Amino acid sequence: MLDISIRQLEAFVATAEYCSFTKAAEALHLTQSTVSMHIRTLEEILDARLIERGARRKVLLTEEGKQVYYAARDILGRAEALQEHRTEGDQEPLRIGTSTVPAQYLAPKLMSGFMKKSAQARFLLRRGDSEHVLQYLKQGEVRIGLTGYKNGDRSLVFQEIARDHLVLITENSEAYRKLQAEGKSGKDLLHFPLIAREESSGTQHAVEAFLKRNGIDTPHIIARIDDPETVKMSVSEGLGVSVMSDLAVSTDVKTGKLLSFPLPKEMNERKLYIVWRRDAVLTSLEVKFIQFVKEHTSDILLSE
Repeated sequence: MLDISIRQLEAFVATAEYCSFTKAAEALHLTQSTVSMHIRTLEEILDARLIERGARRKVLLTEEGKQVYYAARDILGRAEALQEHRTEGDQEPLRIGTSTVPAQYLAPKLMSGFMKKSAQARFLLRRGDSEHVLQYLKQGEVRIGLTGYKNGDRSLVFQEIARDHLVLITENSEAYRKLQAEGKSGKDLLHFPLIAREESSGTQHAVEAFLKRNGIDTPHIIARIDDPETVKMSVSEGLGVSVMSDLAVSTDVKTGKLLSFPLPKEMNERKLYIVWRRDAVLTSLEVKFIQFVKEHTSDILLSE
């Protein structure tokens, strides 16, 4: 008979991921004392200290604790997968984190298209900039991410699903129409007052990487705005120029609300990724959704 219980593993994993007994208890809807008891019992069964306990500092795992954590995550993932043998009405929602541009211009079509193939699917969508989405994945708040930024975190699996083009946008005024007629590129306008995205945005990472590679001085940033719609409105009102996803501005350019200037090849493209935790045991529905996204994202972008 097994001495280790799922509850003990859940308490340990949650505490490790939240780095806090209190937050783990809140997430599991348990008392803090119950979480502590489950972890102490697990330590006694394994005859190992799993967590470094100390006042005024966050919870840290011991070396043995790190090894047990990965094994516990795997066991819990497999247990979650077993729960798929439920009725369709009880299907757990697909927990998806998405950065700003995919959330507004891509995720709705992906979810709608997937529902036509898997009517039992339900969604829980959480939005943030690219770095926040990766944190949501690490903390277990979402299971799948859609981002425009890839970091070097080996605990996450990144798979490219499409390429998004970046352009420089301006207000549709006589002065900018004249520059456009003269064949000016977006690079020529980077010294103009610039409205930037938040520093943790995938778009902003792409812009800053280009500037650094080409030794271009820090642009004259007059505002940082985390919402693409507000950025576009600010540009159309003459506040400044901005570098944005072509996916986000194509309709505004077609209708004449904004003007678009091309950017150099090494700057005008960024990759979009679908991401999940390497230690996650994906359910069959999650696997189907990931495959659907990989097969259909480019088609959606081309139809824009």
